[in-house]
Amino acid sequence: MENGLNGQVAIVTGASSGIGEAIARALAARGVRLGLCARRADALEALADRVRSTGGEVCWRALDITDEAAVTDFVAGVQASFGRIDILVNNAGLNVPRRALTEVSAGDFRRVVEVNLVGAFIVARAVIPIMQAQGRGFIINISSVAGFLPSVLSGAAYSAAKAGLNALTRVMNLELRPYGIRACVVAPGEVDTPILESRPFPPSPEARATMLKPEDVAEIVVDVLNLPARATVEEVIIRPTVLRDVSEDFRRAGAGQESH
Repeated sequence: MENGLNGQVAIVTGASSGIGEAIARALAARGVRLGLCARRADALEALADRVRSTGGEVCWRALDITDEAAVTDFVAGVQASFGRIDILVNNAGLNVPRRALTEVSAGDFRRVVEVNLVGAFIVARAVIPIMQAQGRGFIINISSVAGFLPSVLSGAAYSAAKAGLNALTRVMNLELRPYGIRACVVAPGEVDTPILESRPFPPSPEARATMLKPEDVAEIVVDVLNLPARATVEEVIIRPTVLRDVSEDFRRAGAGQESH
C-alpha cells in the first residue's frame, strides 16, 4: 500500500514498550513526526533517541493519561512543536493480576477502567478540537478481542473497559464524520509483549511462539491509516492463526489473560 503518511503528525500513548513502541517505530519509518507519551521516562527517551538516529522527528513526555491537565499540556506541546496533529493512537492500557469478578477490588476495577477507557477519552478530547480546526484527523483506539467477547481470563474490569472503548469509537464516528475525522478500533488477541511477565502464570515460550507480535498490530494500524479519506474501517479484529490451549492458565489463574 502507498505511503500517504509522510510528514503527518501522530500522538501515540503507551509508547514505551510493546504495541505502542511498535506502532511508533512503524510510523516513524514512514516519515511521521511523533508525539510520544507513557509512564516510563527512560524507555520513552530511549525510543526517541532511536527515532532521531534514523532522521525522525519526535517529542515525548512521561505522564499518566488519566491526568487531564498533564494530557492537555502535552497535546498543546505537540501542536506547538509540529504545527498540527493528524493522528492519535490511543494505546495505553493495563490490567491487574486479580481479575475474577469475585476477587478484583473496587479500586483495581476503577483503575483499569480509568486507564483503558477514561484515559483514552481524555486524550481524544484534547486532540479533537485541533483535528476539527484542520478539517481532518484519524483516531485509532487499541482495544482487545475481550471487548467483543468478554473473557474470564481477561477479567471483568478489562473486558468492560475494552467494550466501552469499542462503543466510544463508534460514537466518535457518529459525531466527528462531519469534521473529516475518522476513528477505528483495532482489537488484537494474544500478543507477545513484555507485559506478559506480569501474569500470575506467565505463558511458556511455546505459547508465546503462537501469539501475535507487536509488529503485526503496528502493520494493521499503518494500513488503516493509509486508506483514502473517503474510506473508514471502523473495526479490525486480529487474532493468532494458531490458537493455543489456555485451559491450564484458566484452571490455575482464573483471571489470568493479559491482553496486549
